[in-house]
Amino acid sequence: MKKMPNTVDNIKQKIMQLKGQEVNLYINRGRRKVSSMRARIEDVYASVFTVKTCNEISNIFTYSYNDILCGEVKISND
Repeated sequence: MKKMPNTVDNIKQKIMQLKGQEVNLYINRGRRKVSSMRARIEDVYASVFTVKTCNEISNIFTYSYNDILCGEVKISND
C-alpha cells in the first residue's frame, strides 16, 4: 500500500474528521520546549483550526495546517 504524501489538503481533511473529538496535542515551541495538552477541535476554517483545552481553565488556541506540515504541532487521537 502506497503512503499518501502529506499536503495541506490531506491534513485539512484529517482535521475535519477529528472535529468535535478530544485529541492529544504536542506543540514544539522551540529550544527544546515541548508542551502537551488534551484539547477538543472546535472549528475548522480555510487556513486555520481552533482547539479548546479540556482542563479547568478552558483556553482557545489557533493553529494553521502548515504548523502540522512543518512538525511544530502533532495530533494524536488515542
